[in-house]
Amino acid sequence: MSWGPESLGLLLFALLVFPGLFFTVALALFSEWYLRKIVARMQNRMGPSYVGPFGILQPLADFLKLVMSKEEVVQKFSLSWVPKAMALTGIGAAVASLLFLPISPFRVVAPYDFVVYLYICSLWVPVSIVFMGLSAPNPFVSAGISRLLSLFIATEPVWFAAVLVPVALTTYYGYSEMPFSVFCTAVNSWRLWSEPLGAVAMLLGLVGTVVSIQAKEMAQPFNIPEAEHELIAGFATEFSGPVLGLFNLVHDVDTAVSLLLVTYIYLGGPYPYPHLSVPGILLLIVKYLALLTVVSVIRSSFGRFRIEQGIETLLKYSAAPVAIALILANIAPIIT
Repeated sequence: MSWGPESLGLLLFALLVFPGLFFTVALALFSEWYLRKIVARMQNRMGPSYVGPFGILQPLADFLKLVMSKEEVVQKFSLSWVPKAMALTGIGAAVASLLFLPISPFRVVAPYDFVVYLYICSLWVPVSIVFMGLSAPNPFVSAGISRLLSLFIATEPVWFAAVLVPVALTTYYGYSEMPFSVFCTAVNSWRLWSEPLGAVAMLLGLVGTVVSIQAKEMAQPFNIPEAEHELIAGFATEFSGPVLGLFNLVHDVDTAVSLLLVTYIYLGGPYPYPHLSVPGILLLIVKYLALLTVVSVIRSSFGRFRIEQGIETLLKYSAAPVAIALILANIAPIIT
């Protein structure tokens, strides 16, 4: 590929506008509003209702209030620049990962690029959150970080394996032009549901993926690292003002990007409709909102688990189905 002004301009557009920073932040804030609204309705509350139609601008107002109006409390021995730098690193990594999906006009496509995708998104986002917490010395922060690391050590390998299921199936069935490519998987994953064993593997992998997303995003019942009643706010105890706003944004962006990936590699995104067609766009939105609804229902239906309960649940309802799905992904093309 030749790198001329047009290619550079397209890359900048993809990183900054669509599906870059502006689109990703907007999607993250919308997803936060939708999630809060669904959870509130299930708990007989109104949820966001004051800013914008139906309260849709409330997450944006909350973010702007924290960043622009609220005071940042800084400890004597804290590193005030570290959480901001790491938050921007996490957001940048999540935005860059969208270049691997068909939604981006500038696409990164290569053999085994799913490894690079997971390195960018699934490693740097949790690392940024960990270092945000470690920037301030506090016993509650240390306890929260300990729980956070325990959860991440159990969650990230499961998430890696869950992403691998459709990638491996697409490669083994011969639907992918490049082996283990995220983009090729996103384009062809809808075909896997027509294969008998492939459909079973996809269903098991999807179940495991939804559970791992709950743990990955520290949503109930896996919000162990925060544990407000035990640890004040856990690893986020010292977050205030702009740092708290940026942390919330990192979390929301990671949730939105993860769900968008699952929408493509498990549910086929807009396919079988063309990507830029009106039916394709509507179908993509419907699938994304369906996943977000499932995540919201799970969040509002459970209380917080203890750390050992959370890991046991993750292994039982995420790691086990994903492991079976990976076995089927390896044998299904041979049998069929």
